[in-house]
Amino acid sequence: MTAFSVRGCPGRQCGGLMTVSVTTLTRPVQNTETQPEITRRQRPFGASVGLWMWPTLATLAIAMLRINGPELGTDELVTWDAGHRSMGRILAMLHNVDAVHSTYYVLMHGWMAVFGDSETAMRMPSALAMSATAALVALIGRRLFGPRAGMCGGMLFALIPIVSRFAQEARSYALVVLAATLATFLLLRALDMPRRWWRWAGYALCVAVIGLLHLVALTVLAGHCVAVVRRARQEGRVLWCFCLAALAGAAGVIPVVVLGTSQASRQLFWVPEPDVWGLADIWPELFASALCAGVVITLAAMACTCTERRDALLLCGTMAVLPPFVLWAASHGDVSYFRFQYAMFTVPAWTVLAGAGLARATRSWLSVAVALTVLGLLVLPDQRRMRAEFEHDVPHNADYKAAARTIEKFYRPGDAAVFVKGAPWMLDQGVRYYLRPGPELREVFVAESAAENNELFPVYCPVPATCLRGESRIWVVVPGNDPDPLNTVPANQAEALRAQYATTGTVRLSGLTVALLERMP
Repeated sequence: MTAFSVRGCPGRQCGGLMTVSVTTLTRPVQNTETQPEITRRQRPFGASVGLWMWPTLATLAIAMLRINGPELGTDELVTWDAGHRSMGRILAMLHNVDAVHSTYYVLMHGWMAVFGDSETAMRMPSALAMSATAALVALIGRRLFGPRAGMCGGMLFALIPIVSRFAQEARSYALVVLAATLATFLLLRALDMPRRWWRWAGYALCVAVIGLLHLVALTVLAGHCVAVVRRARQEGRVLWCFCLAALAGAAGVIPVVVLGTSQASRQLFWVPEPDVWGLADIWPELFASALCAGVVITLAAMACTCTERRDALLLCGTMAVLPPFVLWAASHGDVSYFRFQYAMFTVPAWTVLAGAGLARATRSWLSVAVALTVLGLLVLPDQRRMRAEFEHDVPHNADYKAAARTIEKFYRPGDAAVFVKGAPWMLDQGVRYYLRPGPELREVFVAESAAENNELFPVYCPVPATCLRGESRIWVVVPGNDPDPLNTVPANQAEALRAQYATTGTVRLSGLTVALLERMP
C-alpha cells in the first residue's frame, strides 16, 4: 500500500513523538521488535484508554454542570412538541416543515418515551454526543500528531465554551458535531487500508447520518475531498473509493434534500445575507468566546510550523476553514445559511490542530496541565454566561417558568387561555411545559392544534367571537411588556375579547406579559 511516508520530528516539534518513520494520514508504522505485546482490549483503536477517557469525562463533567439551569429555548420547545407527537404525526409534519430535523425528531421521540422529557433528559443526548466527540478528537490527534497532541486536543475541546453550551441544548447540533468527527476518523481508517471496502462502507454510512441530521454539515466533505485528492497523487484508487463512498452516503439523504430545499426559504427567511465582515465575525461566535477563539487559532497556527506533518495539517486545516467559506459563498442567493451553529462541526478540527500546537509549545505534562488550567480560568466567565437562565432564548429572554407559576398561583377550574404565537415565539408550549403537571388551559381561539394541523402552529378561528364559550376568566400571555397586553393580540381576537372581558390583573415578566381577563356582567 502506498502512503504518505515522511520522517518524524523531535518530540517538542510533533507532539512528543521520537524520530521514527511514520505516516501522516495513515496509522504510524509500529516496530513489532521493540514494541511490547499489547492486547486490543488494552489499546482500543491503537490508543491507550486514558488518552480518550480523560477528555471524555472532562467534557461530560463540564456539560453536566447546571445542565437543567437555563430555561428551554424556542428551538428546544419545538423539540419537546415534536417529540411528543405520534410517529405518524411527526412524519406528516415533516412534509410541511423541519424536514432537515426529521432524524433528530424521530430519535428524540424514542428517547423521551424511555427517559422522559425533563430538561436534563432532553439535553442528555447532546451532552453524550459532545463527550464522545472529545474522545474522537483525542484519537484523531494521536493518529495525526502523536499521543500528547491527541490528549491536548481532547482536553482543549472540553474547555471550549461553545462545546458545553450546545452539550446543554436539546437540538441536533451536538449530534452533527459527533457524526462529522466520526466521519473524519473513519476516513483516516479507510485510508489506512483503502482496499478494504467495508471501511469505505462505514464512512459512507456516516456521511448519510450527517446529511440526515443536518444537510449543511455535508460541507465537511469539502475538507475531506482536498485531503483525499492530495493522497490520490500517490494512490489513485483512493479517489475513486472516496467518491463512491461519498456519493453513496449522499444518495441516502435525497428525500431530505428535496423536502429541505423546498422549505428552506420559509425556515431561514430571517437569516441575513452575510457581508465580507461576516467571515471575521463568525470565529468568536464559533467558540462562544473571542478570547478562546484567539487562543485556539494561535495554537493551531503554531502547529502549522511542523512541516513534517504537511498532509495532516492540510486535512485539519481545510476541515476547519473551508466549510465556513463554502457556507458564506452559498448564502448569497435566495437563502442564507450563514449561522455559526451550522459551522460548529469544524470546532473538532480546530482543537486537533490546537492540541498539536500546545504539545509543540510545551516540554512536559506539567506545563500542559498549567496551560489548560490557565485557559479554563480565562474562559470561566464565558462558561458561566452559557448557563444563564435565559441563555437559550436570547434575545427574547422569555420567562416561561415565571409565567407558569403566576397562572398556577391564581388558577381556578374552568379558566381558559390565549397565547399569542408566531415565529420565533413559542409562548404556548413554553408555558405549558412549565405548568406540568398543573392545570390544563383550553386555548379559546384555536380551531385546530399544531399537532392536528401537522405544523408548528395551530389553525385559529376565522371568526374569534364564535369560539368563545362563555368562559368566566381567560389568561392572556403575550410577548413584550406593552402597557395594554391586548394591543399585542391579533386585532380580530382582541376585538372579541374587549367586547366581553375586562383586564383585572397584569404581571410583566422578562420578555413577556401575563394578564387575567374576567367576563363583564
